[in-house]
Order: sequence, then C-alpha cells, then structure tokens
Amino acid sequence: MSPLRLAFMGTPDFSVPALAALLDAGHDVAAVYSQPPRPSGRGQKLKPSPVHAFAETKGIEVRTPKSLRNAEAQAAFTALNLDAAVVVAYGLILPEPILAAPRLGCVNIHASLLPRWRGAAPIQRAIMAGDAEAGVVTMQMDVGLDTGPMLMTERTPITSNTTGGDLHDALSDIGARLIVPTLAGLDTGALKPVIQPGDGVTYANKLARADGLLDWRRPAVDLERTIRALSPQPRAWFHFEAATIKTGAASVEAATGAAGTVLDDRLLIACGEGALRLTMVQRPGKAMTDADAFLRGFSIPKGAILPVGA
Repeated sequence: MSPLRLAFMGTPDFSVPALAALLDAGHDVAAVYSQPPRPSGRGQKLKPSPVHAFAETKGIEVRTPKSLRNAEAQAAFTALNLDAAVVVAYGLILPEPILAAPRLGCVNIHASLLPRWRGAAPIQRAIMAGDAEAGVVTMQMDVGLDTGPMLMTERTPITSNTTGGDLHDALSDIGARLIVPTLAGLDTGALKPVIQPGDGVTYANKLARADGLLDWRRPAVDLERTIRALSPQPRAWFHFEAATIKTGAASVEAATGAAGTVLDDRLLIACGEGALRLTMVQRPGKAMTDADAFLRGFSIPKGAILPVGA
C-alpha cells in the first residue's frame, strides 16, 4: 500500500511500539500529539512523555495541547490534511470535529477484548477479575467511550503468573503488530468494521490508590490477583502499625484464621477465605525485596493483627 499521512496521538511507554511500527512501515507521521510534559524527580523539572521523547528522536513535530475542544486546536489538526489518526492511550477526549477530520477517521488501539473493559485501566482490571485472557482490539473511534466499531483483534492468555507489567508489554507488542495491517485493510476497504456486541460490556475504571489496599476480609485469591495486577506499578499495599508496606508477589495457601492475623513468622496472613503468603515486600524508603530479607530488618511477628479495610 502507499504510505498514509498520519497523526499519532499517545502518551505512555505502552504507545511507543505502535509509533515505531508505523514509521518502520514507511508511513508519513505528520505530527505527534501527546500529553504536556509533567514535573518529575526531586527538582520537579518538566519531563516529556515517552511518546514525546521518542518522536523527538525521529525529528517529528510534537504537539502538546491541554485540550482539543477549542477551535484553534481543531483547525490546526484539520490543517494536517490526514488520511488517519492513530490513537493509543493518549489521555484526552477527542471531540467530534477531531474524529471527523482525517479521511479514514481516528483508529484506536485498545488493550482489551471489547466490549469487555472499556475505559482507562483494562490491563489491571482484567487480572483483578481473574479473566483467562486479554487482548487488543483496533477500532474506529466515535464519540462514545471505547464504543466504536472493531477492526482487528488478537488475544493472549492471562496465566496464574501474569503481572500487570507482563500483560502491559504483551499487549503493547500486539498493538504494534496490528496497527499496520489495520490501516492497510481500512484504506483498501478489505477490512470491514464490526459493531461491538451489546452484551458483555464492562468498564475498567481509572485506578485509585484505594484499589491497592489489601483488605484481608476478601478471599486470598482475589488479593493475590490484585498484587499481580498492580505489579510493578503502582503496587498493592497494607498498613502495619505506622508503616505502609507494599507487596509485589504472593501465593495462596489453605491456612485459616481471623482475617488479618499473621499466622507464622514468614508473612502468612489469614484472609476472608484462605491465606496469603507475601513473598516480595517493601517497607518505606527501601527497595522491594524477598520476604526473608524484609523480615531481617522489619518485624511482623506471628500473632500480629493487620488492620482490615481502609
């Protein structure tokens, strides 16, 4: 196919492989849109997003509007005279004039098997829910939240060891693999959009800090999924005395006891159903480490009672 004139709209590292794939395929990326640089580090210096930084290494113009709802931003976008815009975890709502401007519309790479897990955090929510598989759908965008017609789909399993980081990387790679044939099929008419089914719709709400709190009244299997889903970032956590302890890995065991009770001297915690053995733990100001190393410097003794709930 002939190269297409594109805009790429994305922000986090998840989006970078898709941009690289478009450039490798010879498409003309006229401009990259990304979230504005954010303060970072001790000095709070402005740091460009991963997509922004990558685009600059390729000599591509980067635009970082705070909104696309004003007439000036919409006119600047329309003036690019695009064949299509590719949108991957951009972070801004695209109003109708933006969606309608490119010849082929705006194509989104979404990290779930739509219509399941529409919304902001599909990767983590799929693991938390115990889904057996995840995937990527490329779709034509409309004014709804991830409601547009689907173009291509690829699935991948979620195993009992899959972390949020693992699934993030796998789905990022799948999205990069799908976007070039998606655009080709859309341009030639070989790929026919499919309306999403009305059944099976779920929403992946944006992660809040409270999502990481381990409520020991819940079943151990649910807490173990939460720990994996939030690893390596932002991490699951719990309180012990005055400290907030983060955990990066755990295993489910059959032991029983009152929820929140430490059942042995190696971080086996009783849950609402079963018990959870914490195997990777982090105390404030320290690195994540295995439980044995953690306990050499920080005591959570057998018989201690961890708080349940918020």
